[in-house]
Amino acid sequence: MTSGVRKLPPGFGRLWAAQTISSLGDGVSHAALPLLALTLTRDPMALAVVTAAGTLPWLLFGVLGGALVDRWDRRRTMWVTDAARAALLAIPAAAALLDVLSIPLLATVAFLLGLGGLFFDTAATAHLPDLLGRDPALLERANSRLRGTQTAASGFAGPPAGSSLLALGRAFPLLADAVSFALSALLVRSLPAAPRPVPQARESLLRQARAGASYVFRDRLLLGLALRPAVGNIAFLAVETVLALFAHDRLGIGTFGFGLLLTAEATGGLLGAGIASFLGRRLGTGTALTCTAVVEGLAILGLATTSNPYVAGLALAVCGAGMGATMVLGPSLRQAIVPAHLMGRVASTSRMLAMCAAPFGAFAGGWLATAYDVRTPLHAAAGLLLTMTAVTSTMTSNRRVEAALRAAAPVDDPAAAPADDPADHPDHSVPRDSVRKSAVQGSPGPLAGTGPGQASPDAGPGPALLGPGAAKRR
Repeated sequence: MTSGVRKLPPGFGRLWAAQTISSLGDGVSHAALPLLALTLTRDPMALAVVTAAGTLPWLLFGVLGGALVDRWDRRRTMWVTDAARAALLAIPAAAALLDVLSIPLLATVAFLLGLGGLFFDTAATAHLPDLLGRDPALLERANSRLRGTQTAASGFAGPPAGSSLLALGRAFPLLADAVSFALSALLVRSLPAAPRPVPQARESLLRQARAGASYVFRDRLLLGLALRPAVGNIAFLAVETVLALFAHDRLGIGTFGFGLLLTAEATGGLLGAGIASFLGRRLGTGTALTCTAVVEGLAILGLATTSNPYVAGLALAVCGAGMGATMVLGPSLRQAIVPAHLMGRVASTSRMLAMCAAPFGAFAGGWLATAYDVRTPLHAAAGLLLTMTAVTSTMTSNRRVEAALRAAAPVDDPAAAPADDPADHPDHSVPRDSVRKSAVQGSPGPLAGTGPGQASPDAGPGPALLGPGAAKRR
């Protein structure tokens, strides 16, 4: 029996349900928070502060957070973090009820929620390969389902619900998100314990964090997978910062219409997640990632040039489809090729690059809208996405993806990786590409020969990236 027909374990169903419920709450707050901020100010830079605050923890603590996750129990990290975020949201909800809500408070809460997201998302990314036995086909299927339902919950159902709840009172969307975090914590708490990676030689936290970052920057494929969402986040946050203002001033739509715009984007994301495996098989993972970047750039360009809300909704749907496919065609690949004991650090380094780029996009969007007009951030975002395509296409080519998958099994084999792995040290003398080359030549592993025309129907040439528009958890 091949891995392509293996069933997902029961524990995955609980993790899937937990993230879906939490994503529904995130969708509620995703629509409500910018509208809440708009009730307090019309200053684009103030809106940018709230948007950027949630991404700053990745800039300050990203790599160190990954090193801590590699030391801690990943399941416990997830449920404790979600429980803390549920309690945190009670503060702005109470402030809204007492009519003392402010931009500084919203920015502070966004920062602390982002800090919790850093630990939760890194632990979840590292836990999934443990739960699925690092099977590439299962990882692709699992990421496709996670991304699809998260998109449906956070984008399709959540935004209209958030807009409707906001009409009842400013505290209601925040309370709904708090409840979703609490339910997610309970479900994650019930997950079976997964074996922790074999502990490596004890080193300082800083040295372990540096080793994880070095692992990413020394590998062109992993670096390309990290740069793809990093540059994308600059573009997407520039758009998101002014989207509520763009919808009001340029498209002439109100609160409910803004929620429908986000729903259109999520609908496209759901479609993109559903066809990601097909695109990977037909085009190869590397080529598919290049194509999605082009699609996203052209869609945002179309959004910038229209004043018709229906055309704007279509453009956002197309952009969402590109984003959805990207988020299934990138972290399964990373999860399949990175050794378990480095997964937290590699995931956090990749996410840190993406999330650190986001504040630049948010502030750039606010500044461009202030200095010029509300369409300028969209034009700049489209140009950046199209330019990025030429930079990263060779780094994530089909050839590199296939070579990495062939080399993954020998590198991840505990018998082949000593406890004091050179990859754990920034000054290791054997380049990782050399290890991969010898592994490919000596033992191709179970994935040898995998390619666009040879993969099984469920596997594809390579699985996915938990990405940034995901860059931030929605």
